[in-house]
Amino acid sequence: MSWTSDSMVAFDLETTGTDIETDRIVTGALVRLDPDGNPAEERTWLVDPGILIPAQAIAIHGITTEHARRLGAPTASVITEITQAITEVLRSGTALVVMNARYDLSLLDRECRRHNVTPLTERLEATPSPVIDPLVLDKHADQYRKGRRNLQALCAHYGVPLDDAHNAAADAAAAARTARRLGEKYSSIGSLPLADLHDLQVGAAAEQAASLQRYLRRTSDATAYVESAWPVIPFSREELGPLTRG
Repeated sequence: MSWTSDSMVAFDLETTGTDIETDRIVTGALVRLDPDGNPAEERTWLVDPGILIPAQAIAIHGITTEHARRLGAPTASVITEITQAITEVLRSGTALVVMNARYDLSLLDRECRRHNVTPLTERLEATPSPVIDPLVLDKHADQYRKGRRNLQALCAHYGVPLDDAHNAAADAAAAARTARRLGEKYSSIGSLPLADLHDLQVGAAAEQAASLQRYLRRTSDATAYVESAWPVIPFSREELGPLTRG
C-alpha cells in the first residue's frame, strides 16, 4: 500500500523571521490527517518568543508582540511539547510532512538548544525520519517548471485549497494534502516505501542546494554557500542567537 493512502501528520511553524539561528517560534501546529485527507487531530501552540516580533513577520502571520506576550506560553514549555509530540510520531513510523523541512525542523532544533530542551535528533538518536517535504519533492519531480514554489504556489499548482495561509494549522494540513497529491501524480514518488522516499529527498535536497549554489556563484556572489543538509541543518554553537527580551 502506498503512503499516499495512509494517515500522516503535518508540522508547521510561524516565526519571527527566516534565520534559523536567531529567529524564534511564534505559533506551531501538528495536524494528523486520516487516509481520506480529513483532519483527525490538531494541536496548536501560541508562544511568547521573548523578543520583539518584527513588523515584516506580523504582516505575514498577524501575531503581534503584545498578543504573544499576553496569551502565549513560555517558549521552553512549548518546544518541549512540540518536540516530544514529533518524537512520538516518528517513533511510530508515521510520516511527518513539513513544507521546507530544512527551515522548520532546524529552527525547532535551535530553539531546543537555546532553552536547554533535548533536541529531536538527540531524542531519536538519529536524523528525524521519515519526513516528507513537498518543496523538495516538487523540485525533484518537476525540476524545470518556472514560477514560485512556496506553499501557496504549490497548493495552486496541485489543486489543494488553502483558505487561511500563514495560519500554522491550515498550512500544515495543506502541506500534507499537497504531499499526497504529489505522490498520486508521480508514481516514482508515491510507490516508494517511506524509508526510501526519505533517502530520495536527502539526495534531492543536496542536488538542489548544489544547483542553486552554482547559479548564485555564476550570477551574483562568487562565494555564495547553500546548505545541503536535509531535513535538519547541523548545529554550530557559534551561530546560536542569545535568549533575550526586547
